[in-house]
Amino acid sequence: MLDQQLVNALSLGCVYALFALGFTLIFGVLGVINLSHGAVFMVGAYAAAEFMRVSGMPLWVGLPFAFVFCGVVGFVIDVLVLKPLRKRNAPHLIPMIATIGVAIILNNGIQGIFGAENLRFPPGTIPDDALVIGSIHVTVLELGIVLSSFVLMGVLMLSLQRTQLGRALRAIAESPKAAYLVGVNVEGLFYLTSFVAAGLGGVAGVLIGLYSNALFPLMGQPMLEKGIAVIILGGMGDIRGALLGGLFLGFAEVLSVAYVGSNMRDAVAFGLLFLVLLVRPKGLFGSLKERKV
Repeated sequence: MLDQQLVNALSLGCVYALFALGFTLIFGVLGVINLSHGAVFMVGAYAAAEFMRVSGMPLWVGLPFAFVFCGVVGFVIDVLVLKPLRKRNAPHLIPMIATIGVAIILNNGIQGIFGAENLRFPPGTIPDDALVIGSIHVTVLELGIVLSSFVLMGVLMLSLQRTQLGRALRAIAESPKAAYLVGVNVEGLFYLTSFVAAGLGGVAGVLIGLYSNALFPLMGQPMLEKGIAVIILGGMGDIRGALLGGLFLGFAEVLSVAYVGSNMRDAVAFGLLFLVLLVRPKGLFGSLKERKV
């Protein structure tokens, strides 16, 4: 049924948007394409699952734990990898290569600790109850994914648009040097951005892990590819674009599986994305402006 497929697409698209949100936040503020974001996404899923298994805590505690744990991972990556490169004014390609190395370290580390086989969240993590509206069945998981994604994205967008912190971050995105000259703590906000972006990636990892009911060390790689596609489609560094791009990809994938076939899922989704970019190369909300130093 089309209406059921739309519900499935909405929940999947929300996770894509949440992942891409952290991705585009790092690019918009730090000016870096962080290719370790997919590995951080994977770490979030494993961290929450292991925390819940050991402590017996429910999911509503595991999600904040994943956010904070991955936020700390993102902060450490910034301090140890991105900050030294910023000080040396490294070209854009260098942080990309460095974060690929970070991703390999995280992937191999998780595989060394947990092994390569698939893991799952503890039984009973999500109730099997469903909300039935006509022919539509909305599970607790799908409802939770949509609500939590929109709440997190809404809080972030309002913070960026309505608060002093958000104005400072927008100033840094425009020109870090000018922001520093008017008294903005640029380095501190770089750290904060890395923390929040990685935290959002970790939460997305938990949601996808629950949605697919499987955790494995390389689960972040396909998500990274889709995250890059989403931020390019939405416009590099634009929060609204990350939301719409994630929803677009989710709907394209689910509907292609329903009406074309699962083998053509990625081909149809990325083919549609390619057609959109032919019409609008800079993305839905992208700008061709250069970032000022």
